[in-house]
Amino acid sequence: MTDQYIKKILDARVYDIAVETPLDPMPKLSRNLGNHVLLKREDLQPVFSFKLRGAYNKLVNLTPAERGRGVIAASAGNHAQGVAMSAQRLGIKALIVMPTTTPPIKVSAVRDFGAKIVLFGDYYDDAYQHAQELAKQKKLTFIHPYDDPDVIAGQGTIAREIFHQHTGNVHAIFVPVGGGGLIAGVGTYAKYLRPDIKVIGVEPDDAPSMEQALRHGKRVVLDQVGIFADGVAVRQVGKETFRLARKCVDEVILVSSDEICAAIMDIFEDTRSIAEPAGALAVAGLKKYVERSGVKDQHLVAIDSGANINFDRLRYVAERAELGERREALLAVTIPEQPGSFYTFCKAIGKRAFTEFNYRYMDNRQAHVFAGIELAAGKNEREELVKHLRRLKYQVVDMTDNEMAKLHVRYMVGGTAPGIENEILYRFEFPERPGALLQFLTCMSERWNISLFHYRNHGAAYGRVLMGVQVPPADRKQFDAFLNKLGYTCRDETGNPAYQLFLSSS
Repeated sequence: MTDQYIKKILDARVYDIAVETPLDPMPKLSRNLGNHVLLKREDLQPVFSFKLRGAYNKLVNLTPAERGRGVIAASAGNHAQGVAMSAQRLGIKALIVMPTTTPPIKVSAVRDFGAKIVLFGDYYDDAYQHAQELAKQKKLTFIHPYDDPDVIAGQGTIAREIFHQHTGNVHAIFVPVGGGGLIAGVGTYAKYLRPDIKVIGVEPDDAPSMEQALRHGKRVVLDQVGIFADGVAVRQVGKETFRLARKCVDEVILVSSDEICAAIMDIFEDTRSIAEPAGALAVAGLKKYVERSGVKDQHLVAIDSGANINFDRLRYVAERAELGERREALLAVTIPEQPGSFYTFCKAIGKRAFTEFNYRYMDNRQAHVFAGIELAAGKNEREELVKHLRRLKYQVVDMTDNEMAKLHVRYMVGGTAPGIENEILYRFEFPERPGALLQFLTCMSERWNISLFHYRNHGAAYGRVLMGVQVPPADRKQFDAFLNKLGYTCRDETGNPAYQLFLSSS
């Protein structure tokens, strides 16, 4: 079976439409890590993503009858553009089903390639099921985004190029993982040619579909997946991709959203290009691997899988990159409410720069400060700073890894309200589309009063809301039933220290 895949990769006709992308050195990151880091620039494909390779290889291998009937695909972005452009080049009619939450820029890009578009459902799974139904009704050929031998072989041509472009030793290749098509193709070819090379997958820690599948020895269905790296937000890896991954993948590394943002910054600093979150996964995993293993002077390859990022998401990336690089600490510090206390606190921080400083009067005895503090490159500086402040008798809560504090509270400091009773706090994620916020509020029962509300648009497919609701203890079961019926991803944050320090009236 492996021999068949190698032949399919060697015979793949991707270069009718795709380009051989460069394998660029990353000099700054290489110096920082003490290794030779090479970046495979799939962001430079005509559709700014590697997906073009697999899509075209599938379409070009269709029978004349299949071409005549037309094709259909479900995708919120990169696969859709790959199929649409390939179909246009080959003169095949294409229908793309996209979630209603798909950003307009991606819808327009697909439409520009001449494909017809159907918007359906809030999630990819909804669009996928609808596309399957339409394929049967209209007798169209369904083009799977990853679980197809021709698609896998098309993606495998990336490995062929890597070994053509770099003939020396390679310690490891780091590959972004969603459904598994990319790592199945790259890994199969790499292990066949150079079995000594490590093939390492990288996934977001809130969408570990391949990591969990390999850990349990079978495909698993995740209850939910994270929304930041939407290009790899897959609840279950493919059947064929999992079969191949079990043979060729050495391990899967999980990274946080902040670490992905830091990797986007690394790629920008070395190439002046901006990767999408999924595109920067490999660099984030590479950095984590080097830190964990301590390898030195090795050649490490990371695949930058794409650059389809909405411009308005860059603000969020910039905010979180310093945290991911561990160059910023977010601390909640209680200081005495007396003259000179600000000066004394700043003196305790020393020559470190503040990235932000939020103050909230609590009472005539003390005040709470929410401070962002710039850190040097030292690995343990944050922990040392917290210990230093505690030795000076400050009460300190480290908020650097507190998601609610980073998403919401840092923008809300200054807002406790007296007399609020029975308040509970929840963090929600809901599909983002025109009118979505109004619909969310409409779903709220008039029985319970909304006492706090914070919403930020991050340019993603999902909105994020922090909401306080006054729910008497006797109503909790009814409220919990309402949340289950609502169906949105939510989390009880009532006990979060960021809420207790800065927002709670109790």
